[in-house]
Amino acid sequence: MSQEKTIGLVYLITEKSPQSQLFADYLHDHTNCSISIYSPDVTLPSSPVEKLLILIDSDHISVEALPDWQEKLPEALTKIPLAAFNIRDMDHALEALSCAQLKGVFYRNESLEVFCKGIHALLDNELWMSRDLMARLILFYRKYQSNAFRPACGLTNREMEIISLLSAGSSNQQIADKLFVSEHTVKSHLYNIFRKINVHNRIQALNWIHQNLGPILPNIETARSLQRHR
Repeated sequence: MSQEKTIGLVYLITEKSPQSQLFADYLHDHTNCSISIYSPDVTLPSSPVEKLLILIDSDHISVEALPDWQEKLPEALTKIPLAAFNIRDMDHALEALSCAQLKGVFYRNESLEVFCKGIHALLDNELWMSRDLMARLILFYRKYQSNAFRPACGLTNREMEIISLLSAGSSNQQIADKLFVSEHTVKSHLYNIFRKINVHNRIQALNWIHQNLGPILPNIETARSLQRHR
């Protein structure tokens, strides 16, 4: 007997066009999920849904724009799993993972059959990434834990934690909540970090992170839950 598939609602974040509608119709027909298309600049509906997945078209929301887009999500959607599709290659995937809290990555050349399989997995709260990408993330995180990526400019353990959360696109308040400190303390840490790495704002800091530390995982706990292979 085949395993029952999880059925839910999928928000497809892309520009509306005949092509995107055909894509949505295919996903609906082969997953039995409800597929709703929303332009990147539209505020998403935030009514409670038991099973919901947000799929982001990287052709219409760039990696650089992901943190700002994610920060504008309604509060009710902040814990909904996010996945990106139309990812060009592994480097592009790693860059996207360093900027947003993604649970899934679909490459541009992904087959539609695999795409549908991944949707069901993500609706079941699993991660969905290629074996090669998972291997890179696990290898990175092992090095991260052993401080192999500690820069020579004297960042402390706490500052490294904040840099990781900054790279994930977290706001000052979100960083404060995750580290159980005040927002004022976070601002003080960011001031010291910016001074040490000689940058003046978040965008410059993200560029510095990509150039000097490589990809930072979007969520510390995500790396510890990298158990699914496909």
